[in-house]
Amino acid sequence: MPQIDQTDRRLLKLLQRNAQLTSQELGEALNLSASQAGRRRQRLEETGMITRYAAQIDPRKLGLDVQAFMQVELASQAPQAAQAFQQLVESCADITSVWTLTGESDFLMRVYCANLAALNDLIHRVLLPHPAVARVHSQIVLDQTKRDAPLPLP
Repeated sequence: MPQIDQTDRRLLKLLQRNAQLTSQELGEALNLSASQAGRRRQRLEETGMITRYAAQIDPRKLGLDVQAFMQVELASQAPQAAQAFQQLVESCADITSVWTLTGESDFLMRVYCANLAALNDLIHRVLLPHPAVARVHSQIVLDQTKRDAPLPLP
């Protein structure tokens, strides 16, 4: 793990809130020159501490009115079943995040769909017919009371 100091932590906090900050703006906030702030950002990128920059988009403005979490249990624990399932989720744009789990379910997925009919299609026409899938348990999000927050930085 790369070594970071308190200034790096402050820089990371700033970038998690607004990744579009310029080196000049970062430098002002950190009491550094723009070039020093830029070099710190570049080092954090090169060491893999910063993995990417992305825009947060309001799904509803895109017509994606239904968000759901799905727990998926595989029919088999064989490596080829997991690979087949991985190929399925990679090919499906509605599935935005996938985590492997301990416990009853093998995977937890976050999905966004236009409506309940589209969610139903995803479950009954894509997931359940797949030979690697034994069970799908879905939970529809009614409201997100806390948005995806920046990572805590000690």
